[in-house]
Amino acid sequence: MLPLGLFLTFATALVLIIESLRHKRTRLPAYGWLGLVALIAAEALMFKNVWPINVYFTPIAWTAYLLIADALVFSITGRSRLHDAPRNFLLTALLSIPLWTIFEAYNLRLANWTYVGLPLSWPAALLGYAWSFATITPGILETADLVEAFGWFKPARPLRFSRAAERLMILFGAVCLILPIVLPQHIAAYLFALVWIGFAFLLDPVNHRLGWPSLLGDLAQGRRSRFYSLLISGWICGWLWEFWNYWAAAKWHYIFPMFQDSKIFEMPAPGYLGFLPFALEVFVMYVIATSAVGKTRLAHQPSAVLPPVRQE
Repeated sequence: MLPLGLFLTFATALVLIIESLRHKRTRLPAYGWLGLVALIAAEALMFKNVWPINVYFTPIAWTAYLLIADALVFSITGRSRLHDAPRNFLLTALLSIPLWTIFEAYNLRLANWTYVGLPLSWPAALLGYAWSFATITPGILETADLVEAFGWFKPARPLRFSRAAERLMILFGAVCLILPIVLPQHIAAYLFALVWIGFAFLLDPVNHRLGWPSLLGDLAQGRRSRFYSLLISGWICGWLWEFWNYWAAAKWHYIFPMFQDSKIFEMPAPGYLGFLPFALEVFVMYVIATSAVGKTRLAHQPSAVLPPVRQE
């Protein structure tokens, strides 16, 4: 399955490159070139098994990718998260650590993945964890900004859900998140898919009702671009996560009790579908987290592409 994984990863990257060049309006900022050089150098040193690059390769690669993606967004739109608001970008990275830790907490119960090749020193291991986790939310959001900058998705007819439907979404999301905790572990181990969708159903209606950025609010205004861009971002980031993880010395292995004979890189093939709703969860959790800690300006920060939409 490795050749298939390489083909899909490189095909996905090629589409990003071609579309970025097609829509490019200005020069790539210097930090974008820096990210590209850093990524190429890290790849070369990782394959030569040079320490500590081989151990910290995943966060190094994602840091480089963030520089590249943000620079591409700026070259297309003339604005971007890192270029326009570097302090907010840093706060987003810091928030990403506790947000991903929620999924790590679920994994303690469900045992769907494990880490190997980590530094023996706890400070060194914690550095790797924190650095890697800090790239997750920015990675999803930056990639969604880039996809949205391509202008693939036009406004459509508004799609509104009733209050009763939103309450059912919240209930469904809560059930998805509670079942893996209360069911016996040997059953719950099969239910991580519920965690990948539960937060989106639970939190997005809450964001919508509070007037914060939300997918439901976007749909009610006829804006489909953020929803679709996030889904595509999940697909892109999923392949990049697994591609870079596969070669790293410190990495994760999936150990959940399904599809272990159909792996592409380290991920069983059906698992790649989980990255799509996960990207939606990243967005809705980011919005509610920024508002919860009093950084409402971050929650209401528009994407680099479109002006903010008024929430109903």
